[in-house]
Formats: sequence, C-alpha cells, structure tokens
Amino acid sequence: MGRMLIIKKVKSEIGRPEKQRKVLRGMGLVKLNDTVTLVDTPQIRGMINKVIHLVSVEESKE
Repeated sequence: MGRMLIIKKVKSEIGRPEKQRKVLRGMGLVKLNDTVTLVDTPQIRGMINKVIHLVSVEESKE
C-alpha cells in the first residue's frame, strides 16, 4: 500500500450542497468528528479538495 491519509470531519454539512454531502458519505464520514484512514490516491485527493473546508487531513505516520 502507498501513503495513508487520516481524514477527520470537523464541520457539519448542514446547509451545504448535496454534492458535498455525497462526497463526505463516499469517504465514510457521517457524523461530526468521524475519522477515516484512506490510501492517498488522486481520486481521494480530489474528494478532499471538494470538501477541504469541512475536514482536516494529515498523513499517517506508518
């Protein structure tokens, strides 16, 4: 596996466009403060860029 990203939902999607809500659900982020670890791919980076104002991202130490 390649590098891993730790993505945490830090803001609510209430009042946000449906596309942004779907991106969050697609990454597995449903509730506030949910955290997921995903492989660093161009597709995941694109999803993060769509909702960067709602999430925090850091690289895994592993």
